[in-house]
Amino acid sequence: MSQPLWQPSSSSIEASQLQRFMQQVNQRYQTQLRNYQQLYNWSVENNQEFWELVWEFTRVVAADQGSQVLENSDKMPGARWFPEARLNFAENLLRFRDDKTAVVSLREDGQRISLTHAELYDQVAQIALALEKAGVGPGDRVAGFVPNCHYALIAMLAAASLGAIWSSCSPDFGYNGVLDRFGQIEPKVLFATDGYLYNGKRINSLPQVEEIADSLTGLEKVIVFPFLETHPDISQISKATLWDDFRIAEAKEIDFAELPFDHPLYIMYSSGTTGVPKCIVHSAGGTLLQHLKEHQLHTDLTEKDTLFYYTTCGWMMWNWLVSGLAVGATLVLFDGSPFAPEPKTLWDMAEREGVTVFGTSAKYIAACEKAGLQPGKTHDLSALRAILSTGSPLSHESFDYVYRDIKEDLLLASISGGTDIISCFALGCPIRPVYRGQLQCRGLGMDVQVFNDAGEPVVEEKGELVCVQPFPSMPIGFWKDEGGQRYHSAYFDRFDNVWAHGDYAEITPEDGLIIHGRSDAVLNPGGVRIGTAEIYRQVEKVEEVLEALCVGQDWKDDVRVVLFVRLKEGVELTEDLKKELRTKIREETTPRHVPAKIIQVSDIPRTLSGKIVELAVREVIHGRPVKNQDALANPEALELYADLPELQK
Repeated sequence: MSQPLWQPSSSSIEASQLQRFMQQVNQRYQTQLRNYQQLYNWSVENNQEFWELVWEFTRVVAADQGSQVLENSDKMPGARWFPEARLNFAENLLRFRDDKTAVVSLREDGQRISLTHAELYDQVAQIALALEKAGVGPGDRVAGFVPNCHYALIAMLAAASLGAIWSSCSPDFGYNGVLDRFGQIEPKVLFATDGYLYNGKRINSLPQVEEIADSLTGLEKVIVFPFLETHPDISQISKATLWDDFRIAEAKEIDFAELPFDHPLYIMYSSGTTGVPKCIVHSAGGTLLQHLKEHQLHTDLTEKDTLFYYTTCGWMMWNWLVSGLAVGATLVLFDGSPFAPEPKTLWDMAEREGVTVFGTSAKYIAACEKAGLQPGKTHDLSALRAILSTGSPLSHESFDYVYRDIKEDLLLASISGGTDIISCFALGCPIRPVYRGQLQCRGLGMDVQVFNDAGEPVVEEKGELVCVQPFPSMPIGFWKDEGGQRYHSAYFDRFDNVWAHGDYAEITPEDGLIIHGRSDAVLNPGGVRIGTAEIYRQVEKVEEVLEALCVGQDWKDDVRVVLFVRLKEGVELTEDLKKELRTKIREETTPRHVPAKIIQVSDIPRTLSGKIVELAVREVIHGRPVKNQDALANPEALELYADLPELQK
C-alpha cells in the first residue's frame, strides 16, 4: 500500500456529513458499517434503499416523493427512478430566502456583484414571470449564449422554475459551433450577452447574436443582458429586448411547476470533434439528487462554504457548481482568463472571497506549477479546505505541488465523470486518505467496475470503466433520437446492459481509481494498450515542456507512438532533449511507451472546454478530414499537424 499524502483528522471525520449518513444507514438498516468501503459496497448492493435515504438526508423539496424508488431496475437504459415523484429543480436551489450571500459574480477586470438568497429569488421571480407571459412552459427550450455570471444563473433558474429545458454555450463559441448545438434543439427563447472579457480584451458579441438569432428555427424572443455596456444597442437583432425591459419588476413569488422526476432539465452536448455534437438530455430529479449526494456526502458542502469552480457555461462543471445553492453555499462565479491580468488572479480571488472549496482543471494546476506560483506562501488560504480537479487526469507531480506549494492540510480530490452523466463516477471522500496520483473513491450508489476485453471485472489491471447498475443521473436520452438507437450505441453497445463510459481506468489496492486516458485515444503499439496519460505524466515533468499530445500512427502494419510537444518560449527540440524525454518515459514506464517520433509544435488543439483533442490530430496525420472544427477553441492549430515530413519516414 502507498503512503497517504493527507489524512483527515478524527474530529473532521466525525463531523462530516458522510459519517452522519453512515450512522443513519446503521440505525435504519441494523448494519455495522465502519468505513467508506463498507458504505460503498452497501450502497451498490442496496441501491434503492441508498437513493431513498439520500433523498431524505439531503431534504429534497418535492410536492410528492411517491412510494416507488425504481421501476425496471434491471434495465439500462430503461430504468426509471422515483416514477411517482413531483418536484421542481429551481425550487430546490431557491429554498433559502435569507440575507446570506448566495452568489458572487466576478469579472477578470475586478467588477464584483453579489446577491443574497432573497435577492436571487426576487430576480428569478421577475424573469420567470416574464418568460411565462412570453409563452414559455414545460418542455420548451431556453438557450443561453452567455458568460459565467449572475445573469446566466438567473435565466437558468427562471427557465427551470417553469419546467423549460435550459441549454447554454459560452460566448467564445463560434457561430457554427452554436448553430450545431442550438440549431438541433430549436429554442423558443435565447438569452445572450452584449459581449465578454478575456485576457484583457473586450469582445463584442452582438454581431454574432444577430447572426445566431436569424438562423434559429422557432426562436420567438432574444433577451440581451448588459455585460460590457450599460445600454447596448440591440436594434439590429430581430425579436430582441434588453434584460431590464423584459423582466417584470413587481413579481414577488415564483409559481414552481411541479413535474415528474425524469422531466428534462438540461440539454448538454458532446464535444462534437468527430461530427455534429450529440444533444444529451438530463432529468431534473436525477441531476438534483446526484449533485446533492456529491456536494453533501463527497464534498461535505454546507451553508458555511464558499464554492468556486473555474468553468464556463459551456462545460458541465457550471451545472455542477450552481447546484451548490441547494445546500445554501455561497457560489463564486468568475468569467475571464484565469491568468489575467496576472497568473495569481484566482488565488487573489480565493483569498479575498474566503473560498473554502476551490475547483479547477488539472491543466490549471500544472500551469500554476510551471509559472512558479506558491500560493501557500503568498496568500492567506486559511479558509481553503478542499481543492477539486477534473477535465483530465491529475499527475502525481501535481499532487506533490498542491501539498508542497498550496496547502498541506486540505482534501485534494481529483474527480472524474462527464457531460454524459452531468456528474461523477469517481470523487473525493472526506473520511479517507489522499494517495498520490489516485482518485479517492468510486461514487456512492454508482456500481463502477473496470472490465477487461472479455467483459470480466478486474482489480489492479487496466481496462474499461463501466457502471453495471442504473443510477439517477443517466441521461433521459439524446434529443430527437427516435427509438434511442444513438443513445444505446454511445454507451451500451460494448457490453450488454452495462454503461461503458469510454475511460481507460484501473482500481488500485487502496480502492481508489486511476484514469489512464480516454479509451478511444488508447495507444496500441504491438498490441499492448497504453493510456496517453501515462506518457503525459512523464513528459510534463521535464522543465522545458509546457504540454504534450500523443497519438498512434498507423505504420507498417502496426501502430507507432508519436509525441507532439509544446515547449517553453525560445526552447528548441534538440536531439539531447528528445533523448531526455525518451529516457524518462522508458525508465518510468516501459519500452513500449517510448515514442517512435517526437515532434515540436507551437500549439495544441483543444475543445472549447480546454480538453486536448487527440482524435482530431490522429485524423489529420492520417490525411482524414476533421468533421467539426467549430468544436475547437483553436482549430487553426490542426494545420500544424498536416503533411509533416517527419511522419513520412
